[in-house]
Amino acid sequence: MKSPSTVWFLLEVPRAILQFVLSFSVRNFYKPKTKGDGHAVLLIPGFLNNSLIHIFLKKYLNRVGYKTYDWELGWNLGKMEDLEPLSETFQKIHCETGEKVSIIGFSLGGVYAREIAKMNAEITRSVITMGSPFRGLFVKNNVSWLFHLVNPKGKNPESHPEFFKKMEIPASVPTLAIYSKTDGVVPWQGCMEKVEDDLHQNLEIKSSHFGFVMHQDSFRAIADFLPDTKG
Repeated sequence: MKSPSTVWFLLEVPRAILQFVLSFSVRNFYKPKTKGDGHAVLLIPGFLNNSLIHIFLKKYLNRVGYKTYDWELGWNLGKMEDLEPLSETFQKIHCETGEKVSIIGFSLGGVYAREIAKMNAEITRSVITMGSPFRGLFVKNNVSWLFHLVNPKGKNPESHPEFFKKMEIPASVPTLAIYSKTDGVVPWQGCMEKVEDDLHQNLEIKSSHFGFVMHQDSFRAIADFLPDTKG
């Protein structure tokens, strides 16, 4: 598994801006095949992001019929210790709504989303990841140096052996892994399920890494996937 192209990395920001502009029509007017049923969706940001990264996705999901929740932990600094309070937030949402909850995670947030679903499979409706390297978290990428700088204790599997040993195993719930072969930050091969089956699916779109949360194809795929999962 190779590190992403430096060229794609250098084009990340302009591509993300273009993808945001091109998503205007979908964000504001797209009607999914099945209108949302109002169930809760927890949004988890990526590394060095907070909930603002999801602002347009959140507005979109609210518009097409879902109730969205933020992760409530501020900036994602890549701390595995955040999993426990995040799981508690997830359980609180379930108690408030009385229904199973879906989880959407961007980049490292998707790695967290999968783990929260494993910890709470009985109350998880579905999981959607976007550019999340759950099979390649320790493969060299274009921001790994920054992750190690911010979170030196979390840079190797020995820090949390049980977590990393099971990381590639998907949760036993409907799962959609969205990835892009032109991802300029993490290797795309690590962002998809090794084996697809009735529960676990992959979807390729042509996106920059930062563009996943504002890409028209992500929006369409999410809105079409969520109502097809069982509550």
